[in-house]
Amino acid sequence: MSEQETLVEMHGITKRFPGVLANDNVNFSLLRGEVHALLGENGAGKTTLMNILYGLYRMDAGEIWVKGRRVSIKSPKDAIKLGIGMVHQQFRLIPTHTVAENIILGLKEMGVILNYGRINKQLEEIIRFYGWSIPPNAKVWQLSAGEKQQVELLKALFRRADILILDEPTSVLTPQETLQLFNALRKMADEGRGIILITHKLDEVMRVSDRVTVMRRGKVVAVRKTLDVTPDELARLMVGKPLVTSFERKQESTAEYVLQVENLHVLDDKGLPAVRGVSLRIKKREILGIAGVTGNGQQELVETIAGLRKASAGRITIDGHDVTNKNSAEVIKQGVAYIPPEISKCIAFNMSVAENLVMKTYKYPPFSSKIILRWRSIKEKAQDLIQRFNIVTPSPNTRAGALSGGNLQRLILARELSLIPAHERPKLILAAYPTKGLDVAATEFVRRLLVENRDEGAAVLLVSEDLDEIMMLSDRVVVMYRGEIVGELSREQLEVETIGLMMMGVKRGGGAA
Repeated sequence: MSEQETLVEMHGITKRFPGVLANDNVNFSLLRGEVHALLGENGAGKTTLMNILYGLYRMDAGEIWVKGRRVSIKSPKDAIKLGIGMVHQQFRLIPTHTVAENIILGLKEMGVILNYGRINKQLEEIIRFYGWSIPPNAKVWQLSAGEKQQVELLKALFRRADILILDEPTSVLTPQETLQLFNALRKMADEGRGIILITHKLDEVMRVSDRVTVMRRGKVVAVRKTLDVTPDELARLMVGKPLVTSFERKQESTAEYVLQVENLHVLDDKGLPAVRGVSLRIKKREILGIAGVTGNGQQELVETIAGLRKASAGRITIDGHDVTNKNSAEVIKQGVAYIPPEISKCIAFNMSVAENLVMKTYKYPPFSSKIILRWRSIKEKAQDLIQRFNIVTPSPNTRAGALSGGNLQRLILARELSLIPAHERPKLILAAYPTKGLDVAATEFVRRLLVENRDEGAAVLLVSEDLDEIMMLSDRVVVMYRGEIVGELSREQLEVETIGLMMMGVKRGGGAA
């Protein structure tokens, strides 16, 4: 790598937001022909740094050099002119337009009269070279998540970008799509492009990168050749301690079923079928994982069990009690804890931490006398939960909206797993994407709590788009595709390739859960 051209040099980059030093005198470099991983926890400053390089943010101090020339990047338009392309976590495509239309949108050099024959031919050459199969005339809404990402990459390649930034690119991909992406990135690097991969996943760093820059709290703490480091070393650099990669199961599941779902049908918000005839059962002391690409009915399934959405047909029983189409308050009384996929839907940001913690139990002793609230009991319990769940907050009276995302997730966990009306602990935990967007330390904390509650007797329904998480925690796994369960696998049968094929609808296996 000693003879490689340096495509990007960022020196002394500093960026402040109100109350936050996001980038603190950061240095970063990208070589031609390398995949460079930018690794760190949430809030480490990775995306902020790359948003500066792409012109979405302006730095407060520092300088940027691109291909040996000092540059001023005031907008994405400036970045694109310098050969910099960025693929964001949220795709920026127009669903009703074709692949070709999305790619040429905003390109003045295309002229007034568009030659779609020539454009399609150019696109087909790029698509074929990288082993993709998307037709240029396909509408974007018809494409899978992986194909939409390929369109975003095509946009950058069509504009002749030789510096590519990808922000958490695998979060919506199947294992097969992830492998296809990594193969394409290696091919791009071999052609002489420089690739920057923003990630918090250690396995991605080890699989595809040549070098890795580790950031923590806005600073660069290490730059290493990937071949010279181990995942444990990278974890320690990120969070100061090794990651837990497996959890011991202290108790075996019983024959006692806590949750039974029979032939459930559910409509989505548009009135279209989202869950189609799903049947599953979960035992006491068992984690049932639901794998699948987001948007295949998993969220509607969990919301229906939690009493937040009506079923159009089917039956749900919890510990023998029929809760089909009961409201959430009735479901909670059966000992159900619900960890939702979106924090915004279950936090009152303008209320205090203490008020949020007792939101489900304020009507019950010792927090209420049925006439008035007992604030001393509420604050004592809140202080206890703040310590037990390590919620970083100045006091129980602090407004919840002032907390970070990771601490809000801890607040939700404290409330859901500790304060169950009429029950000492939850009988059933519905965990929908419980670690999505969390950094590695917070992720480990959440996973440990789920396993501990399982060992203490809870049944856990875990929905996750992270296959490593599903395979690490689950006793059994079912796969959902287009609203149906297409297979069930025991812990001994779990293989990434098999699950991935089921997630794509290519393979079916097993029976109902």
